[in-house]
Amino acid sequence: MTLHKKLNQKKQIRVIGFDDAPFPKNGHGKVNVSGIVCSNTRFEGMLWGEVDKDGFDATHKLSSMICNSKFHQQLDAVLLDGIAVAGFNIINLKEMHELTGLPSIAVMRRMPDLPSIYSALGNLNKSELRIKILEEAGEIHHLGGFFFQVIGCDAACAAEVLKAVTDNGKVPEPLRLAHLIGAAIMGGESSNRA
Repeated sequence: MTLHKKLNQKKQIRVIGFDDAPFPKNGHGKVNVSGIVCSNTRFEGMLWGEVDKDGFDATHKLSSMICNSKFHQQLDAVLLDGIAVAGFNIINLKEMHELTGLPSIAVMRRMPDLPSIYSALGNLNKSELRIKILEEAGEIHHLGGFFFQVIGCDAACAAEVLKAVTDNGKVPEPLRLAHLIGAAIMGGESSNRA
């Protein structure tokens, strides 16, 4: 059954949401990432991996985590807390969609300050490549109360997915849990901000 049909028929949808765990802002190294699987807003499972801080491996690492998991065939979409993890390890939404076969949605709390982001990217190696990946993610939509970019389904469908997996507020439950669990594993307790 297609994602559109599931949403129209109010069927349960299953998504995975990724967020990075807290990490030191200075230096390089690995950063842990949690992936939380929810059926609508109900927790169903978890993946745990790592990516390079300010690296270029997030797209392939997260896609591999999904495709090699028992959850892959059950998933309807991938949610990301923003377009980057581990600093500026920018996720290529088009490539993630192609590798996983799933709509890939980068969710933001507010409209990003693009001039500041481009300025920060200019301080990193391969800044042109990072900017290219960022621009290929496409338009930032503001729909249904959410800010997001999406590849693999239309914006209206993505907004319905976000609505279906959000309990209250504007943070989808898989992303909220990914943030809380990552903070608890790394720091011994969950943080108060999701």
